[in-house]
Amino acid sequence: MTKQKIWFITGVSKGLGRILAEQVAKNGDIAIGSLRNENELGSYKDLVPNFTFAVLMDVTNHLQIDNVFDEIISKFGKIDVLVNNAGFGFMGAIEELSMAEIKNQFDTNVFGAMYITQKVLPSMRQNKFGYILQLSSMAGFRSAPGVGLYNASKYALEGFSEALFHEVKSLGIRVVIIEPGPFRTEFAGTSLKVAQNRIKDYDSTTHLRIDQILEGSGKQIGDPFKAVKLIIRSVDADNPPLRLVLGKIAINAIRLKLKEVEQDILVWEELSVQTDYDN
Repeated sequence: MTKQKIWFITGVSKGLGRILAEQVAKNGDIAIGSLRNENELGSYKDLVPNFTFAVLMDVTNHLQIDNVFDEIISKFGKIDVLVNNAGFGFMGAIEELSMAEIKNQFDTNVFGAMYITQKVLPSMRQNKFGYILQLSSMAGFRSAPGVGLYNASKYALEGFSEALFHEVKSLGIRVVIIEPGPFRTEFAGTSLKVAQNRIKDYDSTTHLRIDQILEGSGKQIGDPFKAVKLIIRSVDADNPPLRLVLGKIAINAIRLKLKEVEQDILVWEELSVQTDYDN
């Protein structure tokens, strides 16, 4: 038998976070989950009694995060696996975005995840063990019209997480960036937000893409239960990947971008190398 792990998963009210927490608990690990709605605490606690523990926490509230971490360390002594899952999708052309919408997206998807990551590191360093799983997206590697703000938030998440991977690898801490494609959750349904401002010139590009995503809600090719099993498997692996890409659509999209970047480099390489100082 493997040693029981203590997981802390943010955003477990629904979607991948909820499914992951339930499977983790059914496997015999402790799944502490954060929720913003006090009315949902009881149903999560009862998900797998004695293995699922609920905490009230908004990832944008740093004081609340501090109190939750004090409570967790006091009760459980450590966190073995952090899953920064809380976040939301946002759609709209770049020109349509308000600064309030931009700030709200980054407060949740980036600053919240970074602060929670900072909070978990001291105990992981002390124990010389830990896993930090960052729920990104294929949108954190490849951009598309209509999701520029969401792209920006996930690129930022991946940027600091990749640096963190190199900083803590020698300390026994592993970082895994999870990049799902479209999965059959509420991401493109009730969890998705759209810019309040709408500019008609983007109807045939950005708005068409938004409509396609909304219409595809509930029909996505990705099976969240299979995704969760692979995420757990990555924690059990001796050498987990820095990036765990989930689903054919995500794999194809990322491979296409890699080819495009390589092509850009090749076309301009002869001129690019000439920008160095002459020896």
